[in-house]
Amino acid sequence: MTLKLYYAPGACSFVPHTLLESSGEAFEPIMVKLHKGEQQSPEYRAINPRGQVPVLVDGGHVITQILAIVTYLHERFPKMGFLPAEPLAKARVMETLAWMNNTVHPTFTHIFMPQKFSANAAVHDDLRCHNTVLYRGLLGELQALVQRANAAGQSWLGGANFGPLDAYALTLARWGSMAGIDPLDFPDLWVFVQRVASQSAVARVIERERLQLNLFKPA
Repeated sequence: MTLKLYYAPGACSFVPHTLLESSGEAFEPIMVKLHKGEQQSPEYRAINPRGQVPVLVDGGHVITQILAIVTYLHERFPKMGFLPAEPLAKARVMETLAWMNNTVHPTFTHIFMPQKFSANAAVHDDLRCHNTVLYRGLLGELQALVQRANAAGQSWLGGANFGPLDAYALTLARWGSMAGIDPLDFPDLWVFVQRVASQSAVARVIERERLQLNLFKPA
């Protein structure tokens, strides 16, 4: 099989996973168990020396990093329209995708894995608390994106077609529930996330990754 996607359940690899599933192209999904350290194995490091997911393999070519993989899938499956064709609209989608990946995502990492940012265990709780407040604000920005798309009559965050922003929005909202943020605090975002999850290709990926959308537990 030409296409392979290395993914971890619930990770940002969910984004290309849903795009590939939507494309209808045959591909091999290969699960990497991060909690077991499989990303650090010599075999996986030979594929991606950085030990991260996602990784897309197309024939003999290895592509890493969300933005690069999304762009490649858009070009490889042009009929899917994962990104807009019009230059400015495409730039706006990539602008938002970069923000999700370089701002919202790392803020959650500070909550979920504070040990990545300090070896001092005494500051881990402070990192979690501080970044949870920040993350709540970022979810508010994400909800505002949904509201603007709704007001403009757009079916999806990037325009007329399902794309990477929609899959990433689901992922980021789900992570918020893991961080103790009730998704019902962001009703428009949560309604949108459930609509994304109801798409047949997305639903298949959710089932494959065995994901629960809402992991919020009231105190």
